[in-house]
Amino acid sequence: MVENRVCNLFGIRYPVIQGGMVWCSGWRLASAVSNAGGLGLIGAGSMHPEILRDHITQCRANTGNPFGVNIPLMYPQIDEIMQIVMEEKVPVVFTSAGNPKSWTTRLKNEGIITAHVVSSSRFARKAAEAGVDAIVAEGFEAGGHNGREESTTLTLIPQVRAATELPLIAAGGIATGAAMAAVFALGAEGVQMGTRFALTEESSASEEFKQHCIGLNEGDTFLSLKKVSPTRLVKNDFFLQVQELEEQGATADELRVLLGRGRAKKGIFEGDLNEGELEIGQIASHIRKILPAGEVVRHIMEEYHQTLQRLSGETFV
Repeated sequence: MVENRVCNLFGIRYPVIQGGMVWCSGWRLASAVSNAGGLGLIGAGSMHPEILRDHITQCRANTGNPFGVNIPLMYPQIDEIMQIVMEEKVPVVFTSAGNPKSWTTRLKNEGIITAHVVSSSRFARKAAEAGVDAIVAEGFEAGGHNGREESTTLTLIPQVRAATELPLIAAGGIATGAAMAAVFALGAEGVQMGTRFALTEESSASEEFKQHCIGLNEGDTFLSLKKVSPTRLVKNDFFLQVQELEEQGATADELRVLLGRGRAKKGIFEGDLNEGELEIGQIASHIRKILPAGEVVRHIMEEYHQTLQRLSGETFV
């Protein structure tokens, strides 16, 4: 067990949060992480409102521990999603991709603990002003949608730590206990991991997507679609189409036409490795096994403590 502000805030045993990833983070994954002592998050970004309600019900039935919902604030049915979260009395909500001022006060008035994902110290200050309970600072190594600043996690964490005194969770490129120790040294008090949990047994991503990702090498993911919403993608036929359009100077609207509807679902959930949008973080090249989520949490914490012990045994002259 770890005693710090992140664990105390969310009522969890370990300061390990599972990212609420589209097409990966259903109730099975969220409940497995929560049962292991971390904080599991249901990813609302790929769910219709009533499907989200069902996942909340199933998650509650499968864990007695705290869990939460991750909600992109640009979600088209945001009012319905938020109403369901409040009706179901979800204990924790993580928001991203939007202005936290729009919902933080209402969520907190319902007794919901709130955190917001940021990509810069400027946005961290705005989130703090909005009244959130915690900040997630995500570097551009992360999978999926990224900030436009392209700040790495090790650059971002100390700057956000200097900008706010709120409990700070590091995200982006973290998949080991050693990485957890590194970001804690820079001021973080928790870690949020997307890629590592996307590639677990309980993740709802397709087996084709998982197997493809554990075979990736360094440099096989690229930050793309910067005119629309910066997104880290695996190189495939779809990525090459995006790259060709971008090199030709395509407008944001032209890129949106190529994206169409359901590209991420096609790639991640349905396993179309050629025409699908394959979103995953840089750290995928370090992951070689599909493990149960609970085993991932255990490995993270064991390596974290081993790293601290190794460092405490070093001498300096």
